[in-house]
Amino acid sequence: MPAQDSSSPSDFSRARQAAAALRHFSGLPVEVQEALARYMIARTYSAGQVICIEGEPGDYVYLLEKGWVKAVRTAVDGREQATMLLHDGEMFGDEAVFSQAAYPVTVVALENISAWAVEGAALIGLARRHPTLALACLEHLATRVRYYVQLVEDLGLRSVQARIAYTLLNHAALQDGQLVVLRRNWATLDEMASRLGTVRDVLSRSLSLLEKEGILHLERSQIIILDPQKLFERGRA
Repeated sequence: MPAQDSSSPSDFSRARQAAAALRHFSGLPVEVQEALARYMIARTYSAGQVICIEGEPGDYVYLLEKGWVKAVRTAVDGREQATMLLHDGEMFGDEAVFSQAAYPVTVVALENISAWAVEGAALIGLARRHPTLALACLEHLATRVRYYVQLVEDLGLRSVQARIAYTLLNHAALQDGQLVVLRRNWATLDEMASRLGTVRDVLSRSLSLLEKEGILHLERSQIIILDPQKLFERGRA
């Protein structure tokens, strides 16, 4: 029987909507989204709560409905390297489920989030019965491979300032005629430094230098990019 957390029609409808909102699942036939929704278990997590732990058996795939999480790898000496930030409509844990291996990263809620868990065996069974779902999962995994190739290039071949420039441009949005990177409450310098593979002091000095050169302006809730062309050139350095 499907492992749904609640059998009420409203919960099923919400699960179906959540499945349809996933970037790689939005184009699936309605009947496939509904089949997946029957196995979705509602979960909530508080800010700072661990969702899955690196090295533990990959038993579930998680679908994010609302909120932000971070994925990290931890070294023997306790140092952390943030590998990615994920938000609404994203999925994680599938790399462990489909390889029948342990979770490669620890995933932590950065704020209060709502998500759905799907038992790995159930997702594999669905993928076998529905080729369109299998292809969507494959496309998602391929996207992750491309992402990690880019991350290796960033950490291994770019300077800290180049990584900062590249990251800011990738996360900027046009707002009132300016390129702006919004800073969420959890986006501290320590969090940013972990994602960029550096430490807080180095990040702070690099941002201050870019501001002194008139390339960007730092505010508590946002970073305004004043000279996108110069920042782009720094990102290629």
